[in-house]
Amino acid sequence: MNACTVQMYEELIAAFDRADADDDVKAIIVTGAGKAFCAGADLERGADTWGANSKLTDMSKQERYVGNGGGRIVRRMFDCHKPIIGAINGAAVGVGITMTLPMDIRLAVKGAKIGFVFASRGIVPEACSSWFLPRIVGISKALEWCYSAKIFRTEEGLEAGYFAACTSPMNSCRRHARWRRSLLITARRCR
Repeated sequence: MNACTVQMYEELIAAFDRADADDDVKAIIVTGAGKAFCAGADLERGADTWGANSKLTDMSKQERYVGNGGGRIVRRMFDCHKPIIGAINGAAVGVGITMTLPMDIRLAVKGAKIGFVFASRGIVPEACSSWFLPRIVGISKALEWCYSAKIFRTEEGLEAGYFAACTSPMNSCRRHARWRRSLLITARRCR
């Protein structure tokens, strides 16, 4: 289910660093392997899931505000100089959906499960959710999704303006390629 790990965060940050440094890269498409986009944080390690962030009292102020993996990857994407297309190919919950917040265009397959489920775990929304989400869908919808921790389908996200389009799985690759081509054409015109 593509659960996020510290290694995944580091690899994503490195990939965005490389893409930003490469003038041949015109756009970035982020998608999941298999039938899910991302099931959220890998919780198999229990209390150790949060690593150093679970011991805030032992950290200096400077270390505390570096951020968790979700916050770091979201801030890195926000600073990216290339357009980012999120190709949400299946379920995306927790950090799996919040990592899509800074993406320029979010496309999704019809019927995929989406959820900002932090309240059900007794934690606050992470990865800069409180800044990005209201700017995308409005404060009322952002609060509804976060306070209720409900799982909803991509069609509701499309209606709220979170997704640019929802397609069938068969058409999603073609749709992503069309978006990428239109970005490339625009980039060439702007030179």
